[in-house]
Amino acid sequence: MAEPHTFETLARTAQQISETRSSNRKIRLCAHYFAQIDSDKDLDRAAQFLGEGAFSRISGKRASVGSRTISTCAARFCEIDYERVFKPCKTATGSASEAIEKLIRNIPKARKKRTPQSLSLETIESIYEDLYRVSSKDDKQAILAEAWKKMTPAEIKYFIRILRQGSLRIGFETKSVVAALAKAFDQPIDEVRYTHMITGSIGRTAVLSRKGALDEASFQMFQPLSFMLASPIESRTIDDLEPYVAEEKFDGMRAQVHIGNQKVKIFSRDLNDVTHTFPEISTFFLSKNIPDMVLDGEICVFIDNTIRPFQFLQKRMGVKKPGKKILERYPVLFVAYDLIYHDDQPCFELPLIKRRNQLEQVASQFNLPITSQFNIESREDIDKHFEMALKHGNEGLVLKRSDSAYEYGQRRKSWLKVKKPGGTLDTVIMYAHAGSGKRGGYYSDFTLGISVREDERYEEEFIPIGKAYGGYTDDELVLMNEKISELAVDRYGPTLALRPGLMVEIEFDDIQVNKRTKANYTLRLPRFKAIRWDLSPDDADTLKDVERLYQKKLNDERLPQHENPSFLYPR
Repeated sequence: MAEPHTFETLARTAQQISETRSSNRKIRLCAHYFAQIDSDKDLDRAAQFLGEGAFSRISGKRASVGSRTISTCAARFCEIDYERVFKPCKTATGSASEAIEKLIRNIPKARKKRTPQSLSLETIESIYEDLYRVSSKDDKQAILAEAWKKMTPAEIKYFIRILRQGSLRIGFETKSVVAALAKAFDQPIDEVRYTHMITGSIGRTAVLSRKGALDEASFQMFQPLSFMLASPIESRTIDDLEPYVAEEKFDGMRAQVHIGNQKVKIFSRDLNDVTHTFPEISTFFLSKNIPDMVLDGEICVFIDNTIRPFQFLQKRMGVKKPGKKILERYPVLFVAYDLIYHDDQPCFELPLIKRRNQLEQVASQFNLPITSQFNIESREDIDKHFEMALKHGNEGLVLKRSDSAYEYGQRRKSWLKVKKPGGTLDTVIMYAHAGSGKRGGYYSDFTLGISVREDERYEEEFIPIGKAYGGYTDDELVLMNEKISELAVDRYGPTLALRPGLMVEIEFDDIQVNKRTKANYTLRLPRFKAIRWDLSPDDADTLKDVERLYQKKLNDERLPQHENPSFLYPR
């Protein structure tokens, strides 16, 4: 049997976790695995592979191996036609990595090429480093093929999933890895979570957990921190409004700015470094000679004293080196609303009111834009400020408890978001995807479509517009699954294709341009509003309806930041 620190054992553990429905059982399996690893370096690697991916988030590294590069490599490895064999297999399983595992396991030519060698985690780490160092597709595919010769099919599947730096799709995210570390090494989960937050490394957190040395962790500048999150107010009851203050929820991009030693770094909500995308923000802070600090806030396109729609900001997102034309056409502003690090120490444990006082002092001293805060005493106050936020073009409000600490990576009752949906659409369910965990045994994730029956640009009747997996009750889920069994026309692994017949009214936050989709648009945070048993596919909204909603958002008048401004900008 392989030693605990081999990649084969990690892959086998990941598969066991995937096949387990209970969240607590998943955590116990992972904790047992961690407890058996006998080396600090291997524990670091194992936690990183399961919780972050091929590279630590703070490393700034990405292997940049695309899905097509991996898929065509697998087709050549198996000596099959990519278009006629591999692609249908991928469609049937609903996953490239799942298809590759099955093909490599079952095709004789692929089996003959493989001699599994129980590779160590260190060896896997070195293969990922090799992929990071090369840039050409041919070089990457040569490394992949050579590595696969030494692996089992299960190892290959998880090697691919880890390489992509995303979810392993086993119903086990980073927060579950944190819980497993706490259980494995008998450490308080809040302390493990805190250590992970300030180190930015799940591997480093694992080693400190085993040593019982969590107190050795220290805050590092220019290392992204997990953001504090807000819960929807409709999911929480507020008996007493007095502890809360209100701020407008901006139509922008959440960001964290680290400033110090004549250097600025900007991190997005997913902890990616986006500094080069917003050079004017770096220039702004560098011109201020600000002492070391970390700010939490929002990046918005700001033109003529008005916050412009999120769609304008999309023109900037993903552009690593924006040219002069883009900078002039879509100028951005960072508005701070929290202070995370100041005076050579973290501010996490301070109550919001103290963090806010410090932020106001810093803003006044260095002329920085910060959010306006409003006291609220009644529901009428919430309604008044909410309407003003909408007039400014913002999404709504965030209510914040004045006595709350900065609850990094948590979504609790301390911050509550009050939002109005960006719109609703009547859609048809096109595909139903099998759930996991508590929803195992049900089809609980859905691809939703809009009509293009009378659209000369398309031959289909419906095309996808988004995916949703929440907003319905358990009883409704049972009823939907009964209907789905009647409508199913094809199966692709864990996915069922349905003939049109089940209608859902969805609400969403916004519409975004996405040229990689058939509709050229995607919905931001779509969710069920109602299952429309009373509607038929003939009632589905159309792509032209989506386009009209998008243009309306762009053309809506927005109130400039003159009266009752949503942020303060000392001048």
